Amino acid sequence: MQFTHQQYKEISNTIRGLSIDAINKANSGHPGLPLGCADLVSVLYLSYLNHHPKQSDWINRDRFILSAGHGSMLLYSILHLCGYNISLNDIKQFRTLNSITAGHPEYHLDSGIETTTGPLGQGFAQAVGMALSQKRAQAEFNTNDHKPFSGKTYVLAGDGCLMEGISAEASSLAGHLKLNNLVVIYDSNDICLDGPTSETFTDNTAKRYDSYNWHVIQINGHDYDEISKAYEEANLSDKPTLIIAKTTIGYGSPNRAGTSEAHGKALGNEEGSLTKKAL
Repeated sequence: MQFTHQQYKEISNTIRGLSIDAINKANSGHPGLPLGCADLVSVLYLSYLNHHPKQSDWINRDRFILSAGHGSMLLYSILHLCGYNISLNDIKQFRTLNSITAGHPEYHLDSGIETTTGPLGQGFAQAVGMALSQKRAQAEFNTNDHKPFSGKTYVLAGDGCLMEGISAEASSLAGHLKLNNLVVIYDSNDICLDGPTSETFTDNTAKRYDSYNWHVIQINGHDYDEISKAYEEANLSDKPTLIIAKTTIGYGSPNRAGTSEAHGKALGNEEGSLTKKAL
């Protein structure tokens, strides 16, 4: 189902607002990724992810893995808005003991969290395993006349995930096995924890994944038409797909967007209000 740009924008900005408020309340968290990736996830969950919030264990569902688990408010927010078992009160309990909104996604299928992530690259490798499982199920049970299994696995990864060796090994395997049901969205915002990625990460990511036998797409991660086209193209590929999405970390923040200050520090009430007004 396709939505209008305005509808996508309203959902994206609601994700941003929830993330700002929850992180400010906890005075802890990572606002940069939820603000920067809200557009990518809104389009995915509303129009392309095959899922059912009221039956989250449906066996043929598409999976979404937040490999960049530090940006967990992105996932908690979209799950709440889609009607999964994460309430507004759960959002208010972000990063508190025994809360489902623990601060990094912790496996809780009833709430749509497919796996626990946090260590960078781990979620990426887990997603390759999930995509392989889906392919095995298709090979075992699908026939020419009946195809009960068709699920895909989507991953959101950041620079840190792609720096880790575990993601390189898993990517090589995925390309070798032609897991065309695997779609990785790379949040390419040019910023890491302490400064620009140019200080630490100068790989040509597109060429590297081309060499792994992946299909590579490069887009503006805030353009809804380009985002939709990329998901559609990925669904037609005979290879795993890497979508390199150029985004602005801390999108909307007047004084922190595009800087490492947006990565892991709560915006605070004043900057939070300014960001909401700007959006």
